[in-house]
Amino acid sequence: MIFENQKKFAASLSIISNGIIILFKFVAGIITGSMSILSEAIHSMSDFLASVLTFFAVVRSSKPADSDHPFGHGKYEDIAGFLEGILILIASLYIICEACRKIINNNFSAFDSTFGIIAMGIAIFANLLVSSYLFAIAKKTDSIALKADATHLSTDIYSSLGVLIGLILIKITGIAILDPLIAIFVAFIILKTGISIIKETLNDLLDRTLPDEDIKIIENIINDCKSIYGFKNLKSRKSGSSRDIDITILCEESMPIKECHDICDILESEIQKRLPNTLITIHCEPHEQYINK
Repeated sequence: MIFENQKKFAASLSIISNGIIILFKFVAGIITGSMSILSEAIHSMSDFLASVLTFFAVVRSSKPADSDHPFGHGKYEDIAGFLEGILILIASLYIICEACRKIINNNFSAFDSTFGIIAMGIAIFANLLVSSYLFAIAKKTDSIALKADATHLSTDIYSSLGVLIGLILIKITGIAILDPLIAIFVAFIILKTGISIIKETLNDLLDRTLPDEDIKIIENIINDCKSIYGFKNLKSRKSGSSRDIDITILCEESMPIKECHDICDILESEIQKRLPNTLITIHCEPHEQYINK
């Protein structure tokens, strides 16, 4: 319950901070007429929508399992992460198209970038604080939605920094074409991030097996158990911050049911210590039938 409250607070903080930053960037972009600042505002708008999706996903995924969703609601986080990736992809393509149109039509002019420099500096500092907090909570709670949201904000820092450097160069040199060129550079950073998030969340939505390091942990725990002969049919998947594991262990044919049950409890406890928030299903089968085959 403590983890869920931390996730909700982090998601709420992201929404509030993104809303303020968006307003600030749009005002700066309109006042200066800078395409690069407006591209950053659009980028932040996609982050804001992503933050709203994240909050919704965190609230929904925190609901306990029920008769309609016996494995819980963790997939809401994966769906939110996937949609966030799509939003980032769309935003980046829009920025590239608009910047290219300005360059082709020679539709850019010199402007005073002072206010834009101040706006980008404040945005970078704010996003640095919020993204660091989101990454910390995402790691602590193993939330893919918060991780995706934190990743958005961290790329916003790099893209805002690029815009800030560009605005400083424009102020020093007066070369106005730098503005749409910087916007394109920012867009490609956003594009790469969007593709990465889509791939990661799509893998979870398609029930891809857990990472190799997680599988190795499970195998080592089971192999260290001297009361059984081994295991087979290890299946796993990720659902939001929850892991689902299904495995068959091979026991002595004459072993009492209670002893089998106690072994399963021990294995479940050991796995959950190493991999928190894990739902484990263990099936016992006699070892002898595999020797005779």
